[in-house]
Amino acid sequence: MSEKQSEPYYEPEIQPSSHPYYPFRCHVQSFRDTPLMCAAHWHYAIEILYATQGSASILLNGRFYTFSAGDMVLINARDVHAIWGEPHTRYICVKFNPEILYTAARFVFESRYVLPFTMARESPQKVFSKTELDGTELPDLIRGIMAELDERAYGFELAVRTSISRIFLWVLRSWKNKGLSVDAGRSVQEQDMERLQAVFDCLDKGYMNKLTAAQMARLCNMSYSYFSRYFKAVMGKSFTAYLNYVRITEAEKLLLSSDKTVTEIAMETGFASASYFISQFRQLKKMSPHHYRLQVQSEH
Repeated sequence: MSEKQSEPYYEPEIQPSSHPYYPFRCHVQSFRDTPLMCAAHWHYAIEILYATQGSASILLNGRFYTFSAGDMVLINARDVHAIWGEPHTRYICVKFNPEILYTAARFVFESRYVLPFTMARESPQKVFSKTELDGTELPDLIRGIMAELDERAYGFELAVRTSISRIFLWVLRSWKNKGLSVDAGRSVQEQDMERLQAVFDCLDKGYMNKLTAAQMARLCNMSYSYFSRYFKAVMGKSFTAYLNYVRITEAEKLLLSSDKTVTEIAMETGFASASYFISQFRQLKKMSPHHYRLQVQSEH
């Protein structure tokens, strides 16, 4: 680990242009010509590393950890990390968007469980040893995710999401059984969490209407500045970005279940113009709505 460390960089999410956007990825990382397997960086995705061979050191938010074959590492959204491996080191990397831990209609109780993984430095345990994982379903779940993404059989998206949810349920219960704090709300008031449910309800029913952060702040009886900070801390993105996410999720359904034009779908889901809808869709899904529709239809 004597290599010179550079300033941590932000790693944007990159998806192949030939496939629809999926909120998860999986690959095998192996030792190459240099011990530095992964330079210091951060991203908004949650990441799971599962070592299958060798041993590596990971610098995670300023602290060093080691992990070897059979160990699992949990990297939160926005955690700064770098990895150095020994020769012949290999690990499976599963990276996914925190949104997949939520159901289609968000509920506050879900946020309580997801927050430990989206607020940097919140999780009480980063490395899970082989001893802890032996006899559990986690190794098979992680390998199963890789197999599902390689084979892409019918329904693989549901299989991957289910496996990721089972992994995180195991992690949460493991922490609880060890007496570790899983309450990410040390700085989050219970009353504010309940207020946020009103925002989710409003979005579910009225995402197609003109909605602003100022309106939501009034709905929650919060100041605009407090609401904006609070919402971003909880959801990992601004209210406007999340509103666009909800609208694009609804637009996806219309793209695949109707013959409506892109312009009609843009208007129906609340976007001010087709051009803005296309730009936001491309930003989130890494392809245009038209390409997305054609791609998914060709695959199914």
